[in-house]
Amino acid sequence: MPLTLTWEDIALRIALTVLASGAIGFDRDIEGHSAGLRTTILVGLAACLAMVQANWLMNAVGKSAGSFVELDLMRLPLGILTGVGFIGGGAILKRGDNVHGLTTAATLWFVTVVGLCFGGGQIALGAAGGVLGLLILRALKLPELKFKQKRASQLRLKWKAGEGDAAQAMSILRQADLEIASFSVKQDAVAQVEELSCSVRRFARSGDHGLPPVVAEVVGRQGVLEWQWMD
Repeated sequence: MPLTLTWEDIALRIALTVLASGAIGFDRDIEGHSAGLRTTILVGLAACLAMVQANWLMNAVGKSAGSFVELDLMRLPLGILTGVGFIGGGAILKRGDNVHGLTTAATLWFVTVVGLCFGGGQIALGAAGGVLGLLILRALKLPELKFKQKRASQLRLKWKAGEGDAAQAMSILRQADLEIASFSVKQDAVAQVEELSCSVRRFARSGDHGLPPVVAEVVGRQGVLEWQWMD
């Protein structure tokens, strides 16, 4: 980082940060993910401004003879990374055996580092990192959608007492290669209903969010009053 900053240097760093983080945010927006254009630009810009400020204060580093204060400029970007870690942690959601939001958290953390690179004057490093990050998010999306992975889902069925058969419903699911990890059957004598809740594991592509045909067959059986399927 140069000891003396010009306004041209600052403008270039801010512009490149907005461009790189905006490109990553736009890619997430068109895919319908959280942490889109505005979020990524704000995170990257905050990191960039923090690093520019650290660069600006480099002339004040150290301790004068009559002062007891010593500046440690690296605490500023490290504090930014820690703060973004908390934001990323809030974006992660665990539902059953499935974890959502990891890519969102990683993207926010990555955009922060890109902003720190540009803010610190490492233009080539920031540009290379921004392009590489965008390629990873975009180019690896299609292969990831084609790979089948084991996913956990929750199925809840409710029917009138005496009209449903929990054992038969689970048998149909097992015959379709759906693994039932756990289940529970509740009976309400007052309302005269029976409820089956089960955790189902299956191999599916990450883009498959619809109701599996075998589950549609089970929920469409006569006597089913309510049903819920959660991926």
